[in-house]
Amino acid sequence: MKYIVYIFSLVWLTCLFASCSSKHAHFISDSTYRARVEQDFQQKQVVMSKGNLFAIFDTDLTLYEREALEFLYAYMPLADITDYSGGFHLMNVQAAHRASEEMPWGRMVSEELFRHFVLPVRVNNEPLDSARVVFYEELKPRVQHLSMRNAILEVNHWCHEKAVYQPSDARTSSPLATVRTAYGRCGEESTFLVAALRSVGIPARQVYTPRWAHTDDNHAWVEAWADGKWYFLGACEPEPVLNLGWFNAPASRGMLMHTKVFGRYEGPEEVMSVTPNYTEINVIDNYAPTAQATVTVTDEAGQPVSGALVEFKLYNYAEFYTVARKQTDASGQASLTAGKGDMLVWASKNGRFGFQKLSFGKQDALTVKLDRRDGDPFELDLDIVPPVESANLPAVTLEQRAENDRRMAAEDSIRNAYVATMMTPEAAHAWASSQKGLNEAEQQRVADFLVASRGNHAVIKAFVAFALEQGQGGRAVELLGAVSAKDLRDARLPILKDHLLHTAVVPCEQSVSALLNPRIATEELTAYKSFFQQVIDEQTAEDYLYHPQKLVDWCRENIALNDTLNSQRIPMSPEGVWNARMADTYSRDIFFVAVARSLGIPAWIDEVTGAVCYLDLANHPNLKNGKLYHVDFNMGATQTVSPSGSLVAKFQPTKFIDDPKYYSHFTLSRCENGVLRLQSYDESGASWNTLLRTPLQMPAGYYVMVSGTRLASGGVLVHMSGLNVEADKTVNTALTMRESKDQIQVIGNFNSESLFTPIADGVVADDPISVLTACGRGYFVVGVLGVGQEPTNHALKDIAKLNKDLEKWGRKMVLLFPDAEKYGKFRPQDFPGLPSTIVYGIDSHGIAAQIIENMKLKHKDTLPVFVIADTFNRVVFVSQGYTIGLGEQLMQTVKGL
Repeated sequence: MKYIVYIFSLVWLTCLFASCSSKHAHFISDSTYRARVEQDFQQKQVVMSKGNLFAIFDTDLTLYEREALEFLYAYMPLADITDYSGGFHLMNVQAAHRASEEMPWGRMVSEELFRHFVLPVRVNNEPLDSARVVFYEELKPRVQHLSMRNAILEVNHWCHEKAVYQPSDARTSSPLATVRTAYGRCGEESTFLVAALRSVGIPARQVYTPRWAHTDDNHAWVEAWADGKWYFLGACEPEPVLNLGWFNAPASRGMLMHTKVFGRYEGPEEVMSVTPNYTEINVIDNYAPTAQATVTVTDEAGQPVSGALVEFKLYNYAEFYTVARKQTDASGQASLTAGKGDMLVWASKNGRFGFQKLSFGKQDALTVKLDRRDGDPFELDLDIVPPVESANLPAVTLEQRAENDRRMAAEDSIRNAYVATMMTPEAAHAWASSQKGLNEAEQQRVADFLVASRGNHAVIKAFVAFALEQGQGGRAVELLGAVSAKDLRDARLPILKDHLLHTAVVPCEQSVSALLNPRIATEELTAYKSFFQQVIDEQTAEDYLYHPQKLVDWCRENIALNDTLNSQRIPMSPEGVWNARMADTYSRDIFFVAVARSLGIPAWIDEVTGAVCYLDLANHPNLKNGKLYHVDFNMGATQTVSPSGSLVAKFQPTKFIDDPKYYSHFTLSRCENGVLRLQSYDESGASWNTLLRTPLQMPAGYYVMVSGTRLASGGVLVHMSGLNVEADKTVNTALTMRESKDQIQVIGNFNSESLFTPIADGVVADDPISVLTACGRGYFVVGVLGVGQEPTNHALKDIAKLNKDLEKWGRKMVLLFPDAEKYGKFRPQDFPGLPSTIVYGIDSHGIAAQIIENMKLKHKDTLPVFVIADTFNRVVFVSQGYTIGLGEQLMQTVKGL
């Protein structure tokens, strides 16, 4: 008995000692670093003194919890402090600590790695949620007995059970919203995977190439740490081994890959910039051959200029997009390590600017003179050359590949079983038709909303039912039609109710888009209308309604602007801005629009220029839609409409292009104080014909037009010009698309007698036919698809965009699946608008292998593969893997034949 009591006492004392030890353990053992964090935290408290935002620190916390929270609060963006409670952040600190204690690799992860790559909840610009706690419970039993590297692979398999790739808008869904939707774009998938890895204590970070150098678009993936080394993997795209993904080859042509590390990070990687929220590091050396170059910025007299902004820009989507920003040092210099290709270096200071092409690997030094200023006209041509491909793929055995394929098929089944619980068009229409109070057109719209809402359909149904009870079914349909497609998938019921019940009914064309609509920009939706109607008294509200300038004045006088503490421009909620009386510029603009809409003033942020706009209806009742004003928060007088002029451009159709597309062939950027800002016209329909064939009205100012012709090699023939648009005047210019005389050439051979097994009406035929038989004499396209893979999805969507042109060409396009099993996973409804000239089939006789061998392609397993060839066995175009704008490249080649 005494022995039992002794043992119990020993255990109790051990637990008590461990508890006390844990209670008094430091989160940051390095006293110097800890002191710096404390200093940054205290400065944050002083700056954000309103709103009782640090109340969590007045509660009973262990030393570990207090220091961990101080670290998080010291470097959080503004929104994470104003919009999430201290209890939420404490919950995540405790969950991260639990994972480090319970997972077998917890002791292997250094304090620095844990601090920067495990503890932080935020990955990118997503809304924060309780994913860490939810994911841990599901993942722990799956990974706790694995090695660290195998655990990373296993977590990615789990993610593939939950979500696959699907493009969407720029707003990033939270990890739990991605699970509920069952798909996401690459930025959402990688955010999801990082959150999942961190939930089980594995250091992880999201890696971005801001833009590819050899093709349009960008990409995001994940790096995870195991056993002393960082590895990369494609999120929700499990492979048998690490350091393998469909993007190995494109990444080897990349010029910059970066990641934003939470807080002050002192790791071994090249630091690109340090902000109050994060340290941006360059990880391009993990993927491609690199070179360093030093830029010296001088004034017109040749003297070094310190403190100049140096922007390193890649040609992508027909603009020179900034992928890195540096400030020159006392000697006027700034350096960058990048892949061995061409960038444009744009330097500016105090309204003066200059630019030069920089070829990394060929030039280790470049001088840029600030010899231009806003308003200086110019015109020049640039030839841009991207890096060459140099990918090295890790070895994968046939057994590993077969097992990975088996697992992915099983995971597809698990995910598809969940997707099957979502609303089908038939079920959605049946439900909508049963709702009394909706007319036929409204029923169809509701059915469409239910299908589009994916895993959020219960919320949409509840909202429509509630609105019908209130006698506002039609208005609810208008509201759902105003929000984004992604909002349908993750909006919450109380928010939708708030905007339905607390929006004024105003007779104005913009009453739905600029008043009823909860969505303003890329912020997380909140119930802000009832909030502001409660906190702003009736007299003040009426005063603002009849004198909107007073609301502008209130914002200017009462909201402290602090862009430095919100480096990622993560939008604060309007309520958070009100409580903190602080915001970054972007959040201040959203706040103004939210308050205006809450008080019955139609307001919005212009998608092209970024200007804050409102309609004054109260003082202009005789105008159908009131009077439009552009807000200038720096003005004390009545707002005015910005002066505007017009721009028109002549274009001479080329052999390849008859209507250049915005973002594909040309863009316009406004230059203010030597810095470029892209004008964001509608990407779905903007072209020379719709924008510049007739005079385009635009704010007066100085603009830079960029146009480019992408070559099959990935290079670009660029034309740039500087234009002055003066008030009340029309500027005439030319849209120049440079051409290459030798762009199209015979580059290989393909046997047109090659066989495949055709598919007709969804049935695989018994006997094969030749490509020649299927297509007849002349040119044709053959493509071999990687079903469900992001590069193939991109390719098919790009082809669908140009279906009319491809059908007008009239030649056949043979699209092959590697086998019947892969064909079974193909969902043609995911790619509406594919040309009617397509012939589907199974690659039963090795066409993919033939193309890869004959064209000397480097990667035998990388799909999709496309060729344009003719029945004389001549190949004039080939593409393998990830290629943005494939349809356009095909048509460009076709028009050149």
